[in-house]
Amino acid sequence: MKRISILFVCMGNICRSPLAEGIFSRVVARAGLDDAVHVDSAGLGGWHQGELPDRRSIATASAHGIDIAGQRARRILAGDFEDFDLILAMDHSNVAELRRRSPHADNIHLFGDFALGTGEDIPDPYYGGPEDFEFVYARLLNGCNTLVERLGTISGSWSGKTSSVR
Repeated sequence: MKRISILFVCMGNICRSPLAEGIFSRVVARAGLDDAVHVDSAGLGGWHQGELPDRRSIATASAHGIDIAGQRARRILAGDFEDFDLILAMDHSNVAELRRRSPHADNIHLFGDFALGTGEDIPDPYYGGPEDFEFVYARLLNGCNTLVERLGTISGSWSGKTSSVR
């Protein structure tokens, strides 16, 4: 199986996408696919470049046995559109901005479509409380589990940038 690269994207890369990266990395490891999947996260803006994830994201992940404290926020780069097989944005506005930046990229998808099949946005918990971070964690966990199952189903036909994953 070719190594699949997946990038999770949100606004600032401190709440949703770091949680998604941490959750997905754990689900991938539990499925024994560490060597087959590369995962990362990024933000549309560089406001938090180099910073740790939001302390509430760290706490939420930690409460579920996931350590994301080693992650650092980064801004999405032009090369990411070519370097990643799959770019999963957390909400419709993120998708629109990604498509504006790279109109011909066919690897950009809404997490709620691709991983959950619902078309829903993963809401930004930044201005919320612990329950909002828990809600986001639960939705991301559900989607990440489904995504790993989906990747396992298509692994035999995976051929890189032209794969049916897109």
